[in-house]
Amino acid sequence: MVAGATMFDEYVMAWKAINRNEAPPAEAEGPVLSEALKEKIRSFFERYETKRAVLLPALHMIQDDLGYIGWQAMEEVAELLEIPPADVFDTVSFYTYLWTEPRGEKVVMVCRSVSCELMGGSAVLEECKKVLGIEEHETTPDGKYSLVTEECLAACDHAPCMYVNERCYKHVKPEQVRAILEDPDNDQLSVPRSDLYDGVKRAGGGHG
Repeated sequence: MVAGATMFDEYVMAWKAINRNEAPPAEAEGPVLSEALKEKIRSFFERYETKRAVLLPALHMIQDDLGYIGWQAMEEVAELLEIPPADVFDTVSFYTYLWTEPRGEKVVMVCRSVSCELMGGSAVLEECKKVLGIEEHETTPDGKYSLVTEECLAACDHAPCMYVNERCYKHVKPEQVRAILEDPDNDQLSVPRSDLYDGVKRAGGGHG
């Protein structure tokens, strides 16, 4: 820790700052949203009074299809919904679930709520870092895993808990982490997933 800095300063500095004076990173030429995905988004228009209201469902579908929501995708969905691109960026940057850069095929989310901390959540997080060889907000070199923490995963009565994509693991002990992360089926759900936000899957594309 830098001399004179507080623990809070170190915590905040762990997040990557956005320099608004820099040009956004270059992306592939041509549209990134497929016509099939655009049609899926348009199918939501009749459910809401305005196109703007479709933004969150649209962002879920885009991330599910592309793996993340890049600058070009933000511009294209803004045009589709007839809203300013800045409104899209404001929404994407607000929610930690939404990614603006490529993420791992599987996202490991460790809860850091008071309940989970009291029950050993910090030890679970440290073991995840050890097994994956990465820190928070990083992705393994092979692109398999990304590691993040969330304020609450809504399973306080099962603390400490963690998610692998959409699958929740309850009462996790540090000694169980390696087996969980090395299981190739660790993100498989035991119940059918709703197709509400499911986008069109691209062969070989990154999905979380």
